[in-house]
Amino acid sequence: MPEESIQHIDFDELNKKAISKPLVSHMYTADPSAHVFNGKIYIYPSHDIDAGEAFDDLGSHFAMEDYHVLSMDTIDSEAVDNGLALHVNDVPWAEQQLWAPDAHEKNGTYYLFFPAKAYDGIFKIGVATSSSPTGPFKAQPEAIKGSFSIDPAVFKDDDGSYYMYFGGLWGGQLQRWRTGKFNAEQPDSPTAFLPKDNEPALLPIAAKMSDDLLEFDETPRKLEIVDEEGNLLLAGDNDRRFFEAAWMHKYNGKYYFSYSTGDTHFICYAIGDNPYGPFTYKGKILEPVVGWTSHHSVCEVDGKSYLFYHDSSLSKGVTHLRSVKVAEITYKEDGTIVPLKPYL
Repeated sequence: MPEESIQHIDFDELNKKAISKPLVSHMYTADPSAHVFNGKIYIYPSHDIDAGEAFDDLGSHFAMEDYHVLSMDTIDSEAVDNGLALHVNDVPWAEQQLWAPDAHEKNGTYYLFFPAKAYDGIFKIGVATSSSPTGPFKAQPEAIKGSFSIDPAVFKDDDGSYYMYFGGLWGGQLQRWRTGKFNAEQPDSPTAFLPKDNEPALLPIAAKMSDDLLEFDETPRKLEIVDEEGNLLLAGDNDRRFFEAAWMHKYNGKYYFSYSTGDTHFICYAIGDNPYGPFTYKGKILEPVVGWTSHHSVCEVDGKSYLFYHDSSLSKGVTHLRSVKVAEITYKEDGTIVPLKPYL
């Protein structure tokens, strides 16, 4: 929802109409990645802290320096904050901006995947490990080789293979990698190097993970999102094209790649037949929420599917102070998702 619209909102009334409430209210959380491990729900959000900077499209107003893991015994139970899981000071290669993370498990080890700006100002993706799903996590000394941009999401397929999906425009720097190398020109411009409206949109990135989940097992590749005719979505198709917040889940044998459209504030999805796509655009999962960003995950709990997302209702529209929420999603017989309206 655009910044200029927020000042006119009656937040008391809005919160009465909201389809769900913040899972925690003692701190601001965003970008929730939810998983079920050993029958319990774990949510890996980013932690919103006000940087005291003016709102800008580079994300300078986000002072996100650590991660806390939330847990829930059931989808209806109270969410528990399990305390500090990882701090930027404990990541040797990272200087600042611990943005949206994800996590997964393999052979009793829990892996936290996270983006951060290195000391050269370039976003990379790191890994930290723990024997517990709530941490504390110990970071690897270096970022993943060949990683760049933001918003890692790791998907485990039925054959035991793990894949990472990532990328984000503007402050997420994806547009600066169009030539295969980081373009450091115009450092204060979040929109430099974007394709023209009539050119194909920038695409999210995918890579299969190594057996130890600490590196890529291949050179990262672009993930195609196409329309019903098989044509790549265009950069000017702002209501449908990828912007950030990659997520992958599976339903009835099909692969569902979902993402945020960024400046138009939708959560959309596309369906494919394998982890690499191509993915055919199918529609929206979530209409715009209060707050500039939208970021989500889809998690199955006890046979039902849930959308974990965030909005800025608790902070009464301060766009960089968000709160994690959850709502059930349903599928139609043809496999499409019934879109959610966050406020009735």
